[in-house]
Amino acid sequence: MLAGALCALGVAADAPLLPNQFGPWQAEATAKTLQVRELGSGWAKWPNGERVLAEAGLSKIEQRAYSNGAEEITLRAFVLRDPSSAFEVYTFLLAPGMKDSGLGGDSAGGEHDARFLVGNIVVQAEISPKAKAEGLRELLTAVQAKADPTPLPPVKNYLPEHWRTFGSEKYALGPEGFRAAMSSLGQEASKGLTDAVGFQNGAEAMLASYRGEHGSGVLVLLDYPTPQLAEQHLHHLEQALPEALKRAGVTVERKASLLSLVFAATSAQHAQAIRDAVNYETQVTWNERGQKATDPPIMLVMYKIFLFTGLFLGVATGVGIAFGGFRVIIKRLFPGKVFDRPEDIEVLQLGLSGKKIDPTDMY
Repeated sequence: MLAGALCALGVAADAPLLPNQFGPWQAEATAKTLQVRELGSGWAKWPNGERVLAEAGLSKIEQRAYSNGAEEITLRAFVLRDPSSAFEVYTFLLAPGMKDSGLGGDSAGGEHDARFLVGNIVVQAEISPKAKAEGLRELLTAVQAKADPTPLPPVKNYLPEHWRTFGSEKYALGPEGFRAAMSSLGQEASKGLTDAVGFQNGAEAMLASYRGEHGSGVLVLLDYPTPQLAEQHLHHLEQALPEALKRAGVTVERKASLLSLVFAATSAQHAQAIRDAVNYETQVTWNERGQKATDPPIMLVMYKIFLFTGLFLGVATGVGIAFGGFRVIIKRLFPGKVFDRPEDIEVLQLGLSGKKIDPTDMY
């Protein structure tokens, strides 16, 4: 059953996910498959981690140690259900104070650790104090070939970049990820909103902390499949908001299928400024196809229309004249033999006179 799941994810069950070598790093031993309970004390600093991994559809954890002379690095790869689930786990492992590791579009780390996202795979790297993370780009390329290339959820691009605290970004596609995200951003009192969000109806959440020159706040974006669902859960969230948060100025606003809330804002103006910067636009009209530079000029199109119409009329006229002329010639050469033979012509006679009609008189 596990082999089938891994093959569906593009990972061969009998082949290690992590390579034998990348850059200057050489594997010390074969890859080891871990259970969640074997992750060790380092995982304990991530509260609710086991539940988030289960929600994200964890299918495999692979660990492998590498060396480069006296330096060491330990890699741990999490294989999840799909890239959206992997993005939930990746953001779960982020924390404010981290920096961009420069390993693809989604990577972060500190001085002696790093984590990056590749499709449905999240890779953690623990680096010894004297070691440098050289060659991790080669590792990124090796893992990419075995990852699911499905795009990440669009809601991740809605977060405004201005004032955003790097490492505070959190994505949740289920209640466990949402509770963990709210806790990590210091919003313990707001975890009770989880049931009102509507993850069972396809909701996705994106969160981040913002700190600017004039204030701070925590932005929560909730994306729904349809505007109707967004409107429905807007009322659920308004009813579920604690009175303390309402008095603090927390409100729920809707823009098409997207709901937004700003917690712990230093001022209403700052909360609105964060909302106004959200990168979300809706398109409710259909643009007609316009002319492109590669399309032929309109005069050329009209010329071809008239040309081929004229050719068609000319051919039709020529065929008509040819047929009529042929008929006249045959009637001249063989009168009453081929066309308009008297025995083939029938005429209705009213009988108003006694003279019998001769069909040949008609031609």
